Amino acid sequence: MSRSPGIAGTSATARPGLRGGRPAVGVVALGIFTLMTCELLPVGLLTPVGSELGVAPGTAGLMVTVPGLVAAVSAPAVSVAGGRFDRRAILALLIGGTAAANLVCALAPHFAVLLGARIAVGIAIGGFWALGGSLATRLVPPEKVPRATAVVFGGVSVASVVGVPAGTLLGDLAGWRAAFAALALLGALATVLLVALLPALPPERPVSVATLGRLLGGDARVRTGVLVTLLLIGGHYAAFTYARPLLGDFSGVQAEHIGFALLGFGVAGIAANFAVGPSTARAPKAALVLIAGAVAAVLALFALLGGAVPGGIALMLGWGLAYGGMSVALQNWMLACAPKAAEAATALLVCAFNLAIALGALAGGAVLNAFAAPAVLWCGAALALAAAAAMAAARRPDPAP
Repeated sequence: MSRSPGIAGTSATARPGLRGGRPAVGVVALGIFTLMTCELLPVGLLTPVGSELGVAPGTAGLMVTVPGLVAAVSAPAVSVAGGRFDRRAILALLIGGTAAANLVCALAPHFAVLLGARIAVGIAIGGFWALGGSLATRLVPPEKVPRATAVVFGGVSVASVVGVPAGTLLGDLAGWRAAFAALALLGALATVLLVALLPALPPERPVSVATLGRLLGGDARVRTGVLVTLLLIGGHYAAFTYARPLLGDFSGVQAEHIGFALLGFGVAGIAANFAVGPSTARAPKAALVLIAGAVAAVLALFALLGGAVPGGIALMLGWGLAYGGMSVALQNWMLACAPKAAEAATALLVCAFNLAIALGALAGGAVLNAFAAPAVLWCGAALALAAAAAMAAARRPDPAP
């Protein structure tokens, strides 16, 4: 049977017959949703966690920074260390570990204990996403890969825009510890479903340190993808990590309504992901320039016009629309630039993505502690605008043979 065009290691024999297809794609998306919700849940819980455990909001932001930094390291590390192990076994082990880590978070008596558990979350995030993010090419026929990729990376968007608001609402209703406990249960469920629905996935082309080095050092377009990821994701999370104080302190949204505002952000983001996500495979450069420019514009408008409840909520919805297709567009850019090294390219993307989350949250925390809340919006807008400029100057990927 023939090999799919432009993607190494995606022979038809790699696609399972009894297990695979839509259920397998769906469970990978569930895994990424679970892990990204784990990473970003503190966005909606900064205030109650900080209040109970006695830390300032900027310090509580370390709950996002620490796993992001760890995930940036674990993405390439797990890809290399995984070697010739079956990907299904590695993915199940990683997400099962997050279930235990979130249970520790739910029971943590001190902030240091909670932060320690977040290290385990970071390891799982980087490793799972690096291996799982490129699996769409092995689970479905070539013509269905763009839609399947959008579904898998929809897990990232849905986590940001539904997982975080849902966790925030649960935290408001039952306490922040209940939100972490719910994530522990979700992680356990995702582990069972991964084992049940994902086919055996032996590595087709194991990633090595040399492979990563050649890919990053030998292709300017891959380096541009990494740079744009750092700028765009960093800018987004410099502001979004502090969405709760932005909505509450700057826009004046009542505490009990912030979860609903974030849920609106989520609905808009999901709509954008599935509306434009598959099309970004055809023109990832144009999509990224448009997305980065839209994020920069919305954040600037939020800083200018979001100082009242109507403006804050309306611009939160606009922010969700702008953000929605970001993750899948970045993945499609990296796959288009390195079609014969999908797993290695995804590992580099995940490394940059999570490093950007960590550094963005850290920068936003420093800005928030030093200035008024709108300053994080200007910071994010500037970084997103720089990302748009960098992508606009990049050479387009070569067309698939």
